[in-house]
Amino acid sequence: MYQELRAAVESDFEAVNGFIVEQLHSNVPLVENIGHYIVDAGGKRLRPLLVLLAARACDIRDDRHIAMAAVIEFIHTATLLHDDVVDMSTLRRGRPTVNANWNNPSSVLVGDFIYSRAFQILVQIGDMRIMEIMADTTNRIAEGEVLQLISKSNVNANEDTYMQVIQSKTAILFQAAAQCGAILAGADSSLEASLKACGNHLGIAFQLVDDALDYDGDAEAMGKNVGDDLAEGKPTLPLIRVLQNGSAEEQQWIREALQTDKVESSMLQNVIQIVRASDALDYTRNMARAEADAARQCLQGLPASPYLDSLHQLVDVAVERAG
Repeated sequence: MYQELRAAVESDFEAVNGFIVEQLHSNVPLVENIGHYIVDAGGKRLRPLLVLLAARACDIRDDRHIAMAAVIEFIHTATLLHDDVVDMSTLRRGRPTVNANWNNPSSVLVGDFIYSRAFQILVQIGDMRIMEIMADTTNRIAEGEVLQLISKSNVNANEDTYMQVIQSKTAILFQAAAQCGAILAGADSSLEASLKACGNHLGIAFQLVDDALDYDGDAEAMGKNVGDDLAEGKPTLPLIRVLQNGSAEEQQWIREALQTDKVESSMLQNVIQIVRASDALDYTRNMARAEADAARQCLQGLPASPYLDSLHQLVDVAVERAG
């Protein structure tokens, strides 16, 4: 599925992978070892793919989009390294996390290296407007992570706060990926704005589906355990929906699970069943589909091309995936 998505920009995608390997070079072996460990784990690489497709759809004439795609992937990778420490996660992409395989300090510090390498690459790209967008983007991501942290175990969480978290934590990087691809291609302001908005809607849809999959997804396809968000005390939209509309007994179960430091397997399974039996997953996925429809609307101004077709496919995959 993901390979088909990359077909229109396969040579670009291979160039990004090669560039990433080059940029992971360090005189400190541990930096290279950990960098390669997390990058080699693969992942969907949807964010760098979005850069490539946006740039090509806008008829880019140079190769700066290759470096830009690597920047986006590096920033995403750095946030994963830091997230896994904060969440005390032990599994990602079907393998032990860096903090589980090495330790927390190594994960944090190599994450810092990858963040800083991204900004070194941005300097090489040499576009001050893109530098400004990426500085603002990484700042917003950090704010989103902190907001999520202070929302942990909050039984009074609401949809507005949840949407603020996913807008800052996830959607902003999709938005930057699409917008920067357009800028590098010299797109006019209208086309740039359309791709920026498309990236935002796509990112929101992607995270909504992620949060639904945490309750009914395929653990092998996701590369993590079902119920991880609940185990980490994250009040995502499916839980918020049941807290607002479930029976008194169901709401009490969820409150207790959110406020428990270590959720036992029996409690975890019970809450998962409550969420699955409610309308929460349909509600979450319907919101994701609405965001996907909005993303598609934003693509209407682009000229017909294989890259535009792939952008539409990318939106479809984001909402229909199993992991």
